[in-house]
Amino acid sequence: MVELIKELKELIVESLMLEDVVPADIVTDDPLFGSGLGLDSIDALELSMAIHKRYGVRIAADDEKNREIFRSVGSLATFIAAHRTQEGVAP
Repeated sequence: MVELIKELKELIVESLMLEDVVPADIVTDDPLFGSGLGLDSIDALELSMAIHKRYGVRIAADDEKNREIFRSVGSLATFIAAHRTQEGVAP
């Protein structure tokens, strides 16, 4: 799980092109939206697509659990670990 969290932090910075953030700046259990990292709904969509491409995990835009899934890097990692497939996993 530690490696997945590290990968997710890197994916967030890369896929969202966060200029003033490095992966080490992202605290695993801090909120991704609002007072935390400050992401918005467009960021969530882009991140969802990057997660699907990298891990083969689909997150539906209308999933009622999205608030919990995208709460933090830790909650994203837990969701991905439970739903990932070998298909779409980047080397």
